Amino acid sequence: MVKKITLIYLVFLLSTYLYASNFPEIRKLQTAKPESVGVMNDINKKIDNLINESIKNGETPGATILVARKGKIIHRKAYGYKQIVPKKEVMSPETIFDIASVSKPVGTSTSIMKLIEDGKIRLVDKVSKYIPEYTNFFKDGEEGKSIRIYHLLTHTSGLPSYTPAADLEKQFGKPCPDKVIQKIATIKKTHDAGEHFEYSCLGFITLAEIVKRVSGLSIDEFSKQRIFKPLNMNNTFYCPKKKYVTKIAATEVFDTYTLRGIVHDPLAQLMDGKSGNAGVFTNIDDLAIFAQMILNGGIYDGTRILSPLTVDKWTSLYPKTAFSGRSLGWDVSSAYSSNLGDIFPLESFGHTGFTGTSLCIDKETETFIILLANRVHIKGGNVISLRGKIANVVASSIITE
Repeated sequence: MVKKITLIYLVFLLSTYLYASNFPEIRKLQTAKPESVGVMNDINKKIDNLINESIKNGETPGATILVARKGKIIHRKAYGYKQIVPKKEVMSPETIFDIASVSKPVGTSTSIMKLIEDGKIRLVDKVSKYIPEYTNFFKDGEEGKSIRIYHLLTHTSGLPSYTPAADLEKQFGKPCPDKVIQKIATIKKTHDAGEHFEYSCLGFITLAEIVKRVSGLSIDEFSKQRIFKPLNMNNTFYCPKKKYVTKIAATEVFDTYTLRGIVHDPLAQLMDGKSGNAGVFTNIDDLAIFAQMILNGGIYDGTRILSPLTVDKWTSLYPKTAFSGRSLGWDVSSAYSSNLGDIFPLESFGHTGFTGTSLCIDKETETFIILLANRVHIKGGNVISLRGKIANVVASSIITE
């Protein structure tokens, strides 16, 4: 009898192991040496040299980075300073950053995909269905094609890239979220929908408004309830509370103060920090959970955020607007994709943020790179080259499948 129970128990353990092996989505990130996942062991030294050189050259005061492959973190480190004005504060791996436009995929487009899965909206829905006053392109008195949700996600709506926040603030005060939405809805469109790629913050502010009108929750609350909290991304949020300020990397320095813990983007400020184009604050550890969720097909540590089919559609070049080089919220091959480097497969994707942040993910090699820098804290800060160099070092260090 004892032998029979023991045999049944061993069969149970074996089946559990085989199940876990075949379903990597239940896997949590762990730390490992690079060579254990087929990466050359000199990668850490190469990354150190690149970031330290960038800091020395005045491109950024500091940075944090996390690199992982096949569910294993192979490099996680902080460099330089999270603040130098008014006083120096050393960067730590746990430092929280204003990730600027990386908010677009992490907060906004993920929320949109959730609503699509819920059956609340469709990619082909007209924007005017949710924001009736939304105008389309006009030329010679004739109205162009209707702007649809997928146009906003791929930056092919015909919207201009931005609109002066100072003008709106002067007229309506700060914050004035309803006035921002009204301005964007009625602003003159520069091209017919689906005909031209122009990276537009206005489109993603619109998307967050759609999330709000459909779900009844602002983008910060929707993201918290449906994405961040379920994934235990406990250091990810919009509008940081005062208790987090000392943990946050400082951004721009003005004449009388340093911006810290307040979103850097001017339009996001007018949206009271709850914006679709910027506003998320997070760190490398939380973004690592998010990135691994994607590589796991939409699930992390037993919590499913999106289905595998949704993840594939979300992160792949969108066929109807393939000329844009964009997927449904991610950059695949547009002129803004230098953070993906020169070596990763063509299907890799990611996003960058104005403050100095970036995310690069490659499903084929099961690799991701998170680089968070506060380059706007110093004059002349620029990490465009650094992003691409790091991507090349990581990609070229992968030597086995």
